[in-house]
Amino acid sequence: MLTDINPKLPMRDKAITKDFYLNKLGFEQFGSDEHEDYLMVQKDSIQIHFFEFKEIDPKENYGMAYIRTNDIEKWYQLALDQKISIPTAGHLQIKPWRQKEFAILDPDNNLLTFGESL
Repeated sequence: MLTDINPKLPMRDKAITKDFYLNKLGFEQFGSDEHEDYLMVQKDSIQIHFFEFKEIDPKENYGMAYIRTNDIEKWYQLALDQKISIPTAGHLQIKPWRQKEFAILDPDNNLLTFGESL
């Protein structure tokens, strides 16, 4: 039986990534901080893991994660309040597949799409 999935996304700078997820999105650090090239964060029942990839070109990064929520408006407002980068087509909208969604970009251009079922 499968129970969880935790995306592993690239990061160029652990301090910048950690600051973004903890201070802008309200995640908490999970696990040990002793490995300078790896970071794990969690919020509610999800975890996101990051591995160091200093040479990644953010314009060529296709890292993505889809995060389901039951309070999409709260998360969208948080993104607006924190002035987080929202792609042009990423603003809050209802999709034909009966999901309300929006997307943000983290400091390394990882795309995080938030979705709520209608």
